[in-house]
Amino acid sequence: MSGLLDWSNLLFRVIHIVAGIGWIGSSFYFIWLDRHLTPSPARDPRVEGELWMVHSGGFYRVEKRKVGPGELPASLHWVKWEATLTLATGLILLAVVYYLTGGVYLLDPAVSSLQVGAAVVLSLGVMVGGWLAYEAVWRSPLKRAGWPAAAVSLALLGLITYGLTHALSGRAAFIHVGALLGTIMVANVWVVILPSQRRMVAATNRGLEPDHTLGAAAKVRSVHNSYLTFPVIFTMVSSHFPQTYANGNGWLILMLLTVAGACARHAMIGRLARGPRKEWALVPMVGFAFAAIVLATPRTGVRSDVAMTAGAVSGATFAEARVVIATRCVSCHSAAPTDGVFTAAPTGVAFDTPEQMVRMASRIRERAVIQRTMPFANRTGITDGEREILRRWIESGALLR
Repeated sequence: MSGLLDWSNLLFRVIHIVAGIGWIGSSFYFIWLDRHLTPSPARDPRVEGELWMVHSGGFYRVEKRKVGPGELPASLHWVKWEATLTLATGLILLAVVYYLTGGVYLLDPAVSSLQVGAAVVLSLGVMVGGWLAYEAVWRSPLKRAGWPAAAVSLALLGLITYGLTHALSGRAAFIHVGALLGTIMVANVWVVILPSQRRMVAATNRGLEPDHTLGAAAKVRSVHNSYLTFPVIFTMVSSHFPQTYANGNGWLILMLLTVAGACARHAMIGRLARGPRKEWALVPMVGFAFAAIVLATPRTGVRSDVAMTAGAVSGATFAEARVVIATRCVSCHSAAPTDGVFTAAPTGVAFDTPEQMVRMASRIRERAVIQRTMPFANRTGITDGEREILRRWIESGALLR
């Protein structure tokens, strides 16, 4: 079973990444087009702007126009399936990595006493309920002013993030916030953007003038999606950076990075654009990112690598450290794991021999002593006293004696 899950993880992750690149790329491309259109020299009132480009040895002329009755071409290309495939493969990955592995990545006993079934219901409920809350806000009178609706949305996201980080493991909480944002983005495509475009197309096919307010409404949701893109990308890669999620400030770190990502989008789309320039957004972006870095930096009395010299502290022996590693780490980090979930040593790190333990001493110190993110969700029940043994052995030189 675990081997099947591993290969499923690889297959659907590749599809997920490729589909996401296609979706994000097309989304940002069209937004970039909108910001770089220039008035058409033909003075056609239906042409909102045009753009000349050169790429791969060819020249392209792009027009954005308002279509009138009967003006649609026979072949009209839609950009929609990339979003759907990204969400579908993302949900499969949630099941493969978090739901079908016995809660190894989904839950942390130190965070809550939830069982796997309840956690799965919670995660799915958050995705559906979060989207419904978003829809309620952006279909309410608040949307007319813009900023109040954005503030309420951000506050609701903060509450959801706080709740998830106090119910699931930090890693699972981060990816589920990303799944919620991704669900909102795909729902925007299928619930607002595509229906609006279809109604406009249907009107022109019937010889009627399309309702261009539908296009404006679709554009609002497309802009929302662009603001959510960078935060979603961060949550997709966050599992590789436990310093962001494996501490009591995880929910706040994620919110700070979410706002920083939105600021980055605001500055990027505003570059070289007509109208007010938006590079000012880089200032709060740096501020929010720096605050997240400060919060993610462990407060610890452990000495730096510079002070890690033999005899500098009253050290533990290798025999003492080896017992801890063999008892708490080798069930996963081995050429032949016995944990039951892993078919190979996570990230290729194994502690089967004394030489391997010594070679990875600095990594053991970082993950097990400073960040305290290993063993993952403390599956093997390592104690503070055992972490202290590892610290003393490593700081005294990590010697084989």
